[in-house]
Amino acid sequence: MDNPVLGIAVALFCIILGNVLEGGKLTSMLGLSAAIIVIGGTVGAVMVQYPLSTIIAACKAAAGTFKKPKTDPQKLVDEIVDYANRARRDGILALEKVASTASDPFLQKALMMAIDGADSNTLRETMEITISQQEEHGEDGAKTFEAGGGYAPTVGIIGAVLGLIHVMSNLSDIAAVGEGIAGAFVATIYGVAIANIVFLPLAGRIKLRLRDEITSKEMTLIGVLAIQEGMNPKLVRDRLSEFVHHPKGKGHAAGAAAPATA
Repeated sequence: MDNPVLGIAVALFCIILGNVLEGGKLTSMLGLSAAIIVIGGTVGAVMVQYPLSTIIAACKAAAGTFKKPKTDPQKLVDEIVDYANRARRDGILALEKVASTASDPFLQKALMMAIDGADSNTLRETMEITISQQEEHGEDGAKTFEAGGGYAPTVGIIGAVLGLIHVMSNLSDIAAVGEGIAGAFVATIYGVAIANIVFLPLAGRIKLRLRDEITSKEMTLIGVLAIQEGMNPKLVRDRLSEFVHHPKGKGHAAGAAAPATA
């Protein structure tokens, strides 16, 4: 089951439950000023590192991971094998009538290059450039959230220090000192929690989705090259099925982001 919202809810529930079991109060974990400092400070820091266009693209990429992938690997294999059967039976030029209806623009472009007579090396090099560009842009999205995950705990410490400064400037009210010190550390909690429950997991999801998309394109390229070579459709299916059962691509798998600490 792929439900990131449920994961966030479970993490928050367990943190709140643990706090209650330790004798803490829910209200002690709430702080509007701390939230403003941590969220605003983190977003501002990320904006210093990355242009707004990259941040917007990263947010769209993160939102896209909550949706079902556009491409079904097994259906893509079936489609490529169908093209292989047509090419085997009627020649590769027969694909010109159906290539424009291909389910994926990458597949369509690769097929048209093969139909237009591009040699295998040119086809491979051209399509690999497309793959590398998509991978690079996708990595930018993941790195944007990783940056947020790195900044949030530190900004949380800044918020805690600001709270302590306020407390120390009012030592005349001894009764409020303890409560003020406890409240000052709410910003630290927010910083570490947002980094490790939101930013870094989203960065990991973007990487995993990107890995699947890159693997799908690599599979498509290998399938079109096999069609160009006139390979038996059964062998084409066998070759592409390896990607469906073992979707690792050519070493593009992205590791999970390391947790952030204060």
